[in-house]
Amino acid sequence: MSADCCASCARPGPDVARRAVLSRRVRWLVAGTISYNVVEAVVAIAAGSVASSAALVAFGLDSVAEVLSAVAVAWQFAAADPERRERVALRLIGVSFFLLAAYVTGDAVWSLLQGTAPEHSTAGIVLAGVSLAVMPVLSGAQRRAGRELGSVSAVADSKQTLLCTYLSGVLLGGLLLNTLFGWYWADPVAALVIAVVAVREGREAWRGEHCC
Repeated sequence: MSADCCASCARPGPDVARRAVLSRRVRWLVAGTISYNVVEAVVAIAAGSVASSAALVAFGLDSVAEVLSAVAVAWQFAAADPERRERVALRLIGVSFFLLAAYVTGDAVWSLLQGTAPEHSTAGIVLAGVSLAVMPVLSGAQRRAGRELGSVSAVADSKQTLLCTYLSGVLLGGLLLNTLFGWYWADPVAALVIAVVAVREGREAWRGEHCC
């Protein structure tokens, strides 16, 4: 943890009224994240199945992992004293990262071994573009609220949403490169990099190392 992070965590926390406002904000952001990702998962998996796109299906399953992470935070903040549930919520978020990394790695390796290019998917390209615009907004808002509130789990969940932003970029780039140049391997290679990031974030969430 950096010196700046430690300094920010050492500052006096918000008063009771402000904490109530921030807790409500986190709950609304988590609800929005869950709703968006449910729709995203359904569209991505359906479009991926039609186009035989492993990348799109993997993106849909990433949305499922994001829902699991957000549900863990929602469960924590549903309690009268959210801090009592924070450790369990962090463990659940960590597990969602590990599951995501495991699937993305396996799917990427399998795609490389098969060497089969998926069909063009207009729905997938539009979905990836929309997610690339929406996810950073949700992630930034939740991260700011979580830091002010001093909630490590809310910050960890915001990292999960940010990871979804990276995957949106990877998916969009992979679909476009496949459509324009037939470079089927671009997406699985980039996905392997994202999997490494997911493992790191999962380890930090599991250990509670995210800056509050």
